[in-house]
Amino acid sequence: MFEGCYTALVTPFTSDGAVDYGRLSELVDSQVESGVDGLVPVGTTGESPTLSVKEHHSVVEFVIKAADGRVKVIAGTGGNSTSEAIDLTIHAKEAGADGTLQVTPYYNKPNQKGLIQHFSAVADIGLPVVLYNIPGRTSREISFETVVELAGHDGIVAVKEAGGDVDRVSRYVGACDIEILSGDDPLTLPMMAVGAVGVISVAGNIIPREVTALVHSALDGNWDEARRLHREWHPLFDALFLDTNPIPVKAALAMAGRVEEVYRLPLCPMDADNKERLRSVMRTLGII
Repeated sequence: MFEGCYTALVTPFTSDGAVDYGRLSELVDSQVESGVDGLVPVGTTGESPTLSVKEHHSVVEFVIKAADGRVKVIAGTGGNSTSEAIDLTIHAKEAGADGTLQVTPYYNKPNQKGLIQHFSAVADIGLPVVLYNIPGRTSREISFETVVELAGHDGIVAVKEAGGDVDRVSRYVGACDIEILSGDDPLTLPMMAVGAVGVISVAGNIIPREVTALVHSALDGNWDEARRLHREWHPLFDALFLDTNPIPVKAALAMAGRVEEVYRLPLCPMDADNKERLRSVMRTLGII
């Protein structure tokens, strides 16, 4: 259902900190023209923790309208509160989203039983759910056993794996029927080699055509080309995590003249040394 390359969109801001819908429109159009399979607004990369509910609704609606059915849209609608996640997901469904990305509640530290009830309640809404396992950002890992159990829910169709564990992909393939998407650009090729069907990509903001080509080469069984693309763009995959995501990718987009380098506190610009390292990688790769 969600195989391919999905770009985890940044949320561009104007110099005064408001959402920059002009830049967002340009980003959506360039992504679609580059051949991506879908877009993921208001996730980690979209600075979702600092958007108000009104802004959250507005950005999701805007991206769905701008995409205009040309690509799928998986809306980030997770939350610490199950009721909040349900409200955001109902809105995304009514706005026309194709799916919802559901991050693990990241502060209140639910146990696995609580996670099962949380994700099941969201899935009962009827919008296809992509579980988002990212233990480095949240208080809990969604355990392997929990994912297997949740895969039995008709509304839970995929899992975004951002825990750095390729072996989990192999174990999922042998234990349940669920699509696996890489949540880390450097691990897209290794995860696809053992059964993942795509990526929700940060690097796709900068090189959407190339990440899409990598993913579809792997899907088509053209592993030599997939490996070539992985090797070519791996320096950028690494450089985009020199600081907390989405700080480097926004800096990279600003270097390319695509957005203003504006964040919402507590995120702030990366230090000069890391920014120069990122700039050097982008120059070497011919991006700027």
